[in-house]
Amino acid sequence: MKIFNTLTRQKEEFVPLEPGKVKMYACGPTVYNFIHIGNARPICVFDTLRRYLGYRGYAVTFVQNFTDIDDKLINKANEEGITVKEVAERYIEEYLTDTNGLGIRPASIHPRATENIDTIIDMVKTLEDKGFAYAAEGSVYFRSRRFQEYGKLSHQPLEDLESGARIDVSDVKEDPLDFVLWKAAKPGEPSWPSPWGEGRPGWHIECSAMIRKHLGETIDIHCGGQDLIFPHHENEIAQSECCTGVEYVRYWMHNGYINVDNRKMSKSLNNFFTTREVANKFGYEPIKFMMLQAHYRSPINYSLEVIEQCKSALERLHNCRDNLDFVLKNACDAPTEGEDAFMKQIDSRVAQFVEAMDDDLNTADGIAALFEMARDINTFVSETRSKAAVSYAIEKFDELCDVLGLLYNRKPNTLDEAVEALIEQRQAARKAKNFAEADRIRDQLTEMGILLKDTPQGVQWGRK
Repeated sequence: MKIFNTLTRQKEEFVPLEPGKVKMYACGPTVYNFIHIGNARPICVFDTLRRYLGYRGYAVTFVQNFTDIDDKLINKANEEGITVKEVAERYIEEYLTDTNGLGIRPASIHPRATENIDTIIDMVKTLEDKGFAYAAEGSVYFRSRRFQEYGKLSHQPLEDLESGARIDVSDVKEDPLDFVLWKAAKPGEPSWPSPWGEGRPGWHIECSAMIRKHLGETIDIHCGGQDLIFPHHENEIAQSECCTGVEYVRYWMHNGYINVDNRKMSKSLNNFFTTREVANKFGYEPIKFMMLQAHYRSPINYSLEVIEQCKSALERLHNCRDNLDFVLKNACDAPTEGEDAFMKQIDSRVAQFVEAMDDDLNTADGIAALFEMARDINTFVSETRSKAAVSYAIEKFDELCDVLGLLYNRKPNTLDEAVEALIEQRQAARKAKNFAEADRIRDQLTEMGILLKDTPQGVQWGRK
């Protein structure tokens, strides 16, 4: 498998630190509000990466944090007259509702910043002892220029980074480029005791501390949205490598942005949508499909037309899978003509899928391979086939859907007794050549949302 490494700006062969095992981290949400559709993209993309690594035989330890102490949470708590912890608990639950709706597997570990204060303080103290950090008025700052490779992830010279840095008149930093590791407490804010007085962690240090605690000093893959490259991930590298003296991350992966109607998503443009808002209109699965139907590093565009196209595409996959269930019920025991060739064709689609996904997680081409497999299946099962061949097609189709995290909300195709009785009455009417009665029953079923299709294997039904 090859991965495009943001650090080197090229595709590299993926070779984990330890054979057969992968240590992977993704930056999680700051839990002060519902996640928006831009947040949903890395969640969907890197869940798929984790699934695919598992499919390829790796044992993956996946850590994703919750930032549960931050200015945004403090402001939200003050607005609503509740505690920061109450804000965090509420929106962690809302996050889990959305990720469950998207069919996302829970991380191996979901650490919270507030549960790792001791680890964070230990790391800041080590940086101070080594001369990479300094205390000023109860806060602690990192000396960015002390790290000679600062800027290596964002590929920007220090002069450019410095021109983008901001410094207030009251700022006590030695250098505009320095960033905060520990913030001195302000009145009314949550705080913890530390060697520098009461305070709370800066944003960047929490990820470094939690990675070190749960995954070790060096990990295989660190991922997130491209908006995190600078300053967040750049600062993570600096503080971690200065603290430990070893490489922090082997492979950095960043997904592209989401536009809305070909414009940057922004509250000021009134084109800002939460994942929940979109899901309430279209369901969660079309959102997930939209995130995967383009390469993860490419920008994607959200519009009503795009989400409707995603719904239609998913319906084709659901119909194929429902068709397989129907054909299996009516399958014969003995092999039929062309089944060996069909199963070889299925194998070639799996190989096509693997080749795409091995090429820097190319889910767009992976989905294309799945649709070509669906087309092959639909053609093949237009006639009665053996249980062995149909079962093989189901196994491989489900395998690829599971890697992509699609069709996770399939419901059993069952009917209540009254509907089954009407279908049997229609079949009896057709057999008796009472076509008027058969048509009447078909119309009645259509009004009930049940569509019928007469096939060589018998009558097949579906829902509108």
